[in-house]
Amino acid sequence: MTDFVNRSEELDRLHSLFDSENADLAVVYGRRRLGKTRLVKKALEGRENAVFYQARQKTRELQLEQFVEAAADTVPGIEDIRPDWERLFRYLADQNAIVVLDEFPYLIEQDESLPSVLQALFDHEFDESGTTFVLVGSSISMMEEATLLGDSPLYGRTSLTHDIRELSFDAATEFLPDDATADEAVRAWSVFGGVPYYLEELDADRSLGENIQQTVLTRHGSLRNEPEHVLRMELTEPTRYFSILEAIAGGATGRNEIAGVTGIDYNQLSTYLDRLSRLRLIERHVPVTEKPERSKRSQYRLRDPLFRFWFRFLYGSSDRYDQFGDEAYERLVEPELADFVAPAFEQLCCEALWTLYDETPIVDIGQWWYQDHEIDVVGLTDENTLVVGECKYQESPLDYSALASLETHVEELRWQPSGGGKRTVEYALFSRSGFTDSIREAAADRDDVRLYTIDDIVAALGE
Repeated sequence: MTDFVNRSEELDRLHSLFDSENADLAVVYGRRRLGKTRLVKKALEGRENAVFYQARQKTRELQLEQFVEAAADTVPGIEDIRPDWERLFRYLADQNAIVVLDEFPYLIEQDESLPSVLQALFDHEFDESGTTFVLVGSSISMMEEATLLGDSPLYGRTSLTHDIRELSFDAATEFLPDDATADEAVRAWSVFGGVPYYLEELDADRSLGENIQQTVLTRHGSLRNEPEHVLRMELTEPTRYFSILEAIAGGATGRNEIAGVTGIDYNQLSTYLDRLSRLRLIERHVPVTEKPERSKRSQYRLRDPLFRFWFRFLYGSSDRYDQFGDEAYERLVEPELADFVAPAFEQLCCEALWTLYDETPIVDIGQWWYQDHEIDVVGLTDENTLVVGECKYQESPLDYSALASLETHVEELRWQPSGGGKRTVEYALFSRSGFTDSIREAAADRDDVRLYTIDDIVAALGE
């Protein structure tokens, strides 16, 4: 298992809470596999007054019994308390214990009053206690409904809320071999993203293709059914949601396109898209020059790279991969991998722009599109400079036509400096496979053109 990676800010905030002399409530939630449990356990190291209980889908009586067993290692006297949540929590608070309830939604399933019990205790009985309760959960919807939304009994009572997200690209590369090339890092990110559990499944002695074959494509691979499992945990009627995710992964990113591909009525589609957005499975993008609340040119994208991969290659076609066996990656995936990686490469180029143009007062970075015009990277500044970029994730070197195309598209981008005056444009070209002599000569002759290799991009993301 890889050493604990990143999350230093989250650890510091948990440590501060544990050291507090007040009664505190913390909520740690997020999708499965992001390392929530490991984060909390890391924060508990060296704490002798900690009770950690990982709930299971069992009856209330069994949950209470197993909670007492877990707590007895730290607070032996708890075995003499009648097994009732309110009495047990009150007793632990009297001992100033740190109490972690992992997979809290499983407890609520068996006892819906539990949030109200905690509310009453924090409101009326924990005033003299230095206890800390940490509620951890993977069901985003249930955690929000039980602890964070306005009608939740615990709303407004949390001292700390950690919405755990994927690791950054730079942190994710720590799971890769030290000798991994920049291109290997980008390809690994495009498939496994920043989810610690997925990255830990990678075998350093295998190539990326071999890892994809063994973990995702093989019938009994550890990640073969991971997206389906995650979705079924959150969605009671997943069929339409699966169809939407498959459509988006296949390139239908606008609402009209999604409605057309799935057959779902356009007016009903918003309900499904909003639900998937709340669950962090998709995200809505608009051109960087527009305000999200007003734009009518939005596109939807799958947030998690493994989900993108699974819906692009495996969903509905798993039998085909089984037929090809050990050759499935080489025959079915590798020929299309560059096309699959390209959108992730573009996103990384956008992120790298902050560092690559650190001398330029960039205030927003994103992408832009209008009708047949599209620009992969756009950096808006609070002065008169507009930075635009073209990304090519391909086997051949980037040539002059990429710059010519970029210059054509930027003419249609309606952006003017906020202070008035004429805008100036800077051109950035990003390439996986280097550059032809023609574009190198153009960059050497012009002050407004910069060339960046994939090594430059990865290096910038590590700064």
